[in-house]
Amino acid sequence: MAVRLKDIAKDLGVSTVTVSKVLRGNTDIGERTRQLVLDRMRELNYQPNMMARGLASGRSYTVGLVVPDLVHPFFGEFAKSLGGALRRSGRALIIASSEEDPEIERQEIRTLLSRGVDVMLVASCQPHPEAASFSGERVPFVLIDRNFPAMEANFVGSNDVKVGELATRHLIELGRRRIAHIGAQEMSPSLDRLTGYKRALAAAGIPAQKRLVVTRKRFEETGDSVGYQAMQELLAGKVRPDAVFCYNDLSAIGAMQAAMHAGLRIPQEIAFVGCGNLRYAEYLKIPLTSIDHATDKMGEVAAKLALELAADPKQTPQTVLLDPRLVVRQSSAVL
Repeated sequence: MAVRLKDIAKDLGVSTVTVSKVLRGNTDIGERTRQLVLDRMRELNYQPNMMARGLASGRSYTVGLVVPDLVHPFFGEFAKSLGGALRRSGRALIIASSEEDPEIERQEIRTLLSRGVDVMLVASCQPHPEAASFSGERVPFVLIDRNFPAMEANFVGSNDVKVGELATRHLIELGRRRIAHIGAQEMSPSLDRLTGYKRALAAAGIPAQKRLVVTRKRFEETGDSVGYQAMQELLAGKVRPDAVFCYNDLSAIGAMQAAMHAGLRIPQEIAFVGCGNLRYAEYLKIPLTSIDHATDKMGEVAAKLALELAADPKQTPQTVLLDPRLVVRQSSAVL
């Protein structure tokens, strides 16, 4: 005989309404009660009838996610955290990849909307907010990682200005003065990290030099090779850097490889800081110092916001910025 909501409610001594609210992801249920209900559901192998729930409520109990590149570790880790948090609240996650192509992104968004998702999460590859195809849609949207500040929209991401400040200040404290930056073009995380980089230099009385800033277009799929090429350009310039803050860990790995191929010793002659604190950063030949922007927590926060929007699509847009932290390893170790 199939397990029913009222069976779970009776077992726990709570109302059927309470169990139903937990299943719907309502935020007005205490954490202890929510966990007791979820644990009992697992014990009884309770499987909600999603079709019946959808017909009764007018919702699909699904959330859509479009990212630039599913293979990239950052987006993979984010999707895993997001999916787990949604699953614990009785939601399903449907994922699509835009392959960093604006037209594919528009197609994938239309496809997910046609499937009736309740909320759409997008890490957009659109260069400008005017090109974003999700503005004006009835389904609530949440921008992830990449923001359009001029657009009134929900956003969950890292405090990327702080990321740039934290990384650059660390290198300054090591006594480095010719600090280069390898960044991406147009995307808000890179622009904000560049702002933080410049602020930290200015605070230390170090002039920012244009020749020490190299930007490239594609980073997610080919970050290591892009970082390698950008580092070669820096090394060929008139001012050789003694430290480099890279847009992400992949570009830092490529940049370090180029520096080693040029015969430079890391960190004695040149130090590196990446961003993302990917799982393998500490296992590299030269473990990489990196900025951790709490990818797991970002997924949980995005899930919480998605559930709130599913319950109240017309609520005032929120911006949630997660504070980064510096993880020091050998690539910028104190000598």
